[in-house]
Amino acid sequence: MASNKLFNILVPIISVLLGLIAGAIIMLVSGYNPIAGYTALWNGAFGDLYFMGETVRQITPYILTGLAVAFAFRSGLFNIGAEGQVIVGWLAAVWVGLAVDAPMIIHLPLAIIAAAAAGAIWGFVPGILKARLGVHEVIVTIMMNYIALYCTNEIIRSVLTDNMDSTDIIPPSASLASEWLQGLTYFSRMHYGILIALFAAVVMWFIMQRTTIGYELKAVGFNQHASKYAGMKVSKNIILSMAIAGAFAGLAGAMEGLGTYGSISVMSGFTNLGFDGIAVALLGANTAFGVVLAAILFGVLKVGAINMPTGAEVPTELVDIIIALIIFFVASSYIIRWILLRFKKEGK
Repeated sequence: MASNKLFNILVPIISVLLGLIAGAIIMLVSGYNPIAGYTALWNGAFGDLYFMGETVRQITPYILTGLAVAFAFRSGLFNIGAEGQVIVGWLAAVWVGLAVDAPMIIHLPLAIIAAAAAGAIWGFVPGILKARLGVHEVIVTIMMNYIALYCTNEIIRSVLTDNMDSTDIIPPSASLASEWLQGLTYFSRMHYGILIALFAAVVMWFIMQRTTIGYELKAVGFNQHASKYAGMKVSKNIILSMAIAGAFAGLAGAMEGLGTYGSISVMSGFTNLGFDGIAVALLGANTAFGVVLAAILFGVLKVGAINMPTGAEVPTELVDIIIALIIFFVASSYIIRWILLRFKKEGK
């Protein structure tokens, strides 16, 4: 048992270190100083209170999309649709934020619940198709991403605005933004959503580790046939898993709509929050605590990398390659685990 825990700690650490080393080699070969490059990355994430606030702001949706992917993984499902669930959650949150006139104690929770419900519905569709008809969730969730993107753009132009590319800013009663937090972090876009994201991680941990539902979801993930033989309702658990996963992703959309931007604009492409959530879940070993740690890493990389071109004169294209290499080694963590197990067996 202790050996398994040690492996779960070592594998992600080695993955990140290999990614950093590969990035350093790329910088050296290209004629740039890797120490200066990584120093600029660190300063870009933690150099002052503004950058720290922006880093926390970026970590917030990563926690939620990571949970969305990890929760489905634990049930044996591959939720590629977190991106679409983020978009519909974002749309629902802003829509309620603009359409409802109520005190903050009602308005803000209502907008957040609407985002979670929209994401849950978007996860429910591939869940029921998988459970009832056996349609593979990867195919359906990929298609649902595009449906979410283009339907949202049309709703923004035709329903929420009069053929405009962006909605109005939501009123303060529906906003997660805080003047106190912004003043504390030199007017960064940090907001109270980080508390919701951390609470969501606790909720996932509690469901998976302390409830009968969580036990059944994990059992279905391990072996659907054995679970069915044991009397568990496999179809119900598949649908429930995808709906809950979608709700987490929908909340990530609410963090953007009610916190970071306060509005929603026509999108020329995906936000990539949902796709990055796949790597976050993999690095976090599909556990709630691991997802939080992995989200912190990704938030640091995304925000800190912005400072590398100006702080170390590393071209933007090279920065993208370095970040991609780190993500590659993170996604290859299972290969690293296999290599470590081979060494362990040979050492006996």
